[in-house]
Amino acid sequence: MTEWWDGLAGMTQFFYAAAAFFSVFFLWQVIGAFLGLADDDADFSSGVTEADDLDLSPDDLDHQDVVDSSQAFKLLSLRTIVTFFTLFFWMAALYTTNGMEVTPALGYASLWGLGGMFVVASILYLLHKMTESGTKDLLTVKGCAATVYLDIPADGYGEVKTIVNGASEHIKARSTEGVDLPAGTQVKIVQVMSQTLVGVVKVEKGDE
Repeated sequence: MTEWWDGLAGMTQFFYAAAAFFSVFFLWQVIGAFLGLADDDADFSSGVTEADDLDLSPDDLDHQDVVDSSQAFKLLSLRTIVTFFTLFFWMAALYTTNGMEVTPALGYASLWGLGGMFVVASILYLLHKMTESGTKDLLTVKGCAATVYLDIPADGYGEVKTIVNGASEHIKARSTEGVDLPAGTQVKIVQVMSQTLVGVVKVEKGDE
């Protein structure tokens, strides 16, 4: 092993060292993804501002779909950059080890890196779309009955359980009346505030 390493050109040794360095981060991201620890993508369901607290028309939600899609497909992100350099340095090391000149080796290695970036970005985009599936039809729940699943504090957010397109779904919710709504409370969805947030009011027994 030592003789093999000593027989490599200095540039090739650098490529292998850099490849090993970035491989550590690449493996950490892969393991973290499986464990749910390495989520460097934005959580579009959080950070709702006052500007979101209004009824949205179908056109508004269609526009938001376009915005979310463009944000989801991020060619330049931590994961894609690490993927690029991992593939780039490994391929540069392998090409130069096999006798290829440095300049063409870097060119081919760049193509491998860019290809890896595109593949990872595409996978992240598809995962995002799978996570967001069903939210584009959230307008259909306005006026529907729901049950509080996670406590909704007077000035905060919780979750309600209702039927969306024939399937039971959990949706982030807040009280439009500014009152506490404990889990199990029967409510009515009176407002669609964003793609992932609804406004609810408590349903009194006489209103059921």
